[in-house]
Amino acid sequence: MFKFLRKLNTNINLLKALAKKLKALITYLKQRKLLTAFIIILVIILGFVAYNRLVPKPPEKVYELTTVKKQAITQTVIASGSIQSETQIKLKFQASGQMVWIGVKEGDYVQKWQALASLDQRELRKNLENELRDYSKERNDFEEALRVTYKDTLITDTAKRILEKNQWDLEKAVLDVEIEDITLKLATIVSPIDGIVTHIDVPVAGVNITPTTAYFTVADPRNLVFRAAIDETDISLLSASQSAELILDAYPDEPVSVVVDSIDFSASTDSSGSTVFIARFKLVNDLSQKFRLGMNGEVIITVAEKQDILTIPYQALIEDETTTVKVIKDKKIIEQEVTTGISNEDYIEITSGLRENDTIVVTKKTKKR
Repeated sequence: MFKFLRKLNTNINLLKALAKKLKALITYLKQRKLLTAFIIILVIILGFVAYNRLVPKPPEKVYELTTVKKQAITQTVIASGSIQSETQIKLKFQASGQMVWIGVKEGDYVQKWQALASLDQRELRKNLENELRDYSKERNDFEEALRVTYKDTLITDTAKRILEKNQWDLEKAVLDVEIEDITLKLATIVSPIDGIVTHIDVPVAGVNITPTTAYFTVADPRNLVFRAAIDETDISLLSASQSAELILDAYPDEPVSVVVDSIDFSASTDSSGSTVFIARFKLVNDLSQKFRLGMNGEVIITVAEKQDILTIPYQALIEDETTTVKVIKDKKIIEQEVTTGISNEDYIEITSGLRENDTIVVTKKTKKR
């Protein structure tokens, strides 16, 4: 009993001391109203921050949400390239010399076998004339030897050998004439195709040239293709006859419907060193020559189309070891594994794991500044 009373007395004294200190604190705060107000505001702010941190927010306050819906998706592959001619040739002289005549200029339309330019042929013609004279001499010698040999009823081995030698000399003379004739003809460049002259390396006559310093380029404007570089990661999606839309930089508001004509079997390397495959799309030029060599553009190839399929925004997909989506169920976020199908730049097909009208997380909301 004594211990209880002593403990009670101690507690009473403690309460009296606390009450005294609280009374002193109240008196102190009353005397300093500004400090009191500051403390009250600080307590409210700290309480608000603690509440926001400790009390979980609903998902719609933290995340951008959407619902799974059905729609059509068109999967495409986009590639850039330029217009080129499938029939484009570079013509060169096979010998050095002075180019004395140029019969065309850049932009001219030429016909098949039309002469474009020629070298000085004076020496070549003299060489041909000289070889013709040698041929005439060898033929006369051969005919004379043949006439004399067959006069005798008995042809000796020596006579046969002389006759054979004359025959070889005559054949060599014929070959020399033919060679000089070919050389003379090669002194003139002719176009083996109908087309437009797109480049002349040396457009001025009267200068000495070599086969490496003078050439002519002729391209057929009726056989144009758009050559696009397809990334190797997309090449498995492409095949011949797929439809596409070509948008040229020169005509951005005039898309052209094309189809995949062919795809290179061997890979190429683009300017950045990446592996690409060249796909070709044929073009039909009209009389206005709308399509020109070197025009740049972009081709959008349709590789797959599906109607009325489940889709979600591509941003909502989480690709790690498995492919998942964050789904809202009973106001909680759970990760749901899904199976995907075709996709475009914005949406991807969901073949399993979700149902229509499921609510999913797209991305976390950004704080407004």
